[in-house]
Formats: sequence, C-alpha cells, structure tokens
Amino acid sequence: VQLQASGGGLVQAGGSLRLSCAASGRTDGYYDMGWFRRAPGKEREFVAAINRSYGGTRYAESVKGRFFISRDNAKNTVYLQMNSLKPEETAVYFCAADRVAVTTTSRYWGQGTLVTVSS
Repeated sequence: VQLQASGGGLVQAGGSLRLSCAASGRTDGYYDMGWFRRAPGKEREFVAAINRSYGGTRYAESVKGRFFISRDNAKNTVYLQMNSLKPEETAVYFCAADRVAVTTTSRYWGQGTLVTVSS
C-alpha cells in the first residue's frame, strides 16, 4: 500500500485546512487509516483515525470537536478537516494505514505534509 498525503500549507490561527491521503497499490491490504503529527522537537502523536469498513472514527482529545476525519472508499482516500487551528498544531502531518487500528508503529505511512499555523 502506498499513501500520498497532501493539503498542508500555511494558515492563520483559527483558520481551516483539509488534508487528503490517497492510497494506491494493494488497497485491500488495510482496514484502518489515520493521521498522526510530529511537531518540532516532539514525538509523533495520534490525531484521528477511521475504519474503512464501518466508518467508525477515533480522535485525540485535543482535536475533538475541531477536526473531522472522513473517507471516500471509491477513491481510496481519507480526509482530515481541521478547523480552529492553533499555532501549537504546527507540525508535519502523516497518514498511516494498517490491517488493525493504526498506531505509531503501523505498517504503511505517507510522506507527510507540513501544516504551519501562524499566530
């Protein structure tokens, strides 16, 4: 499975961005897809995930109510709508996929897309 993340950029605090992650290759090889982020000087952390089959979603507490993850199975693509962004959420955002719930040790990773939130 190959993952291609896109949609990062520069946004002011309080603004919004939508990230996309398109899967290709053995797209029957994963059941869960999600987003992680790594801020400068920090460890990679979980942001949100969605189950490909039944659509169940999971969020980090820090983004609940502001970020929304969705999927388009026909396009093998997952989206992360990010609203009310904060400067401390400046990070490289990575998408991941796996046969089980995604974690920081998941099997498939995209290349990352940089999100910069200015104050």
